[in-house]
Amino acid sequence: MSLTGGHRNDVTQLLPLIDKSPPVAGLVGRPRRRPNALLADRGYDHDKYRRLLRARGIRPEIAQRGQPHGSGLGIFRWVVARTISWLHGSRRLRIRWERRDDIHEAFLGLATCLITHRHVRRLR
Repeated sequence: MSLTGGHRNDVTQLLPLIDKSPPVAGLVGRPRRRPNALLADRGYDHDKYRRLLRARGIRPEIAQRGQPHGSGLGIFRWVVARTISWLHGSRRLRIRWERRDDIHEAFLGLATCLITHRHVRRLR
């Protein structure tokens, strides 16, 4: 995954993210290299990206602009929003102070380990 500037449009990083995603675990046998479907909000609603996802064998489930809310995609998105909220609990990640990408990614990994440790400790 690549680290980009804060003012970049997310949709420009959609295909590089899909191309660098790790194999998807599932049934016995060779793991899938791509997910079956991609859930996305209205910011990704463009025929070009739908077409490129289908060409990669991924079913796009993208909310359409101009349609009322309630498509059901929000049911799954809250997991991502919650995780980002946990990461923003680390002030160093919320406000990017580091100029070097590798240091920022190291702090991101450390925050992820701390979040995971807290949740595993609650399971006991």
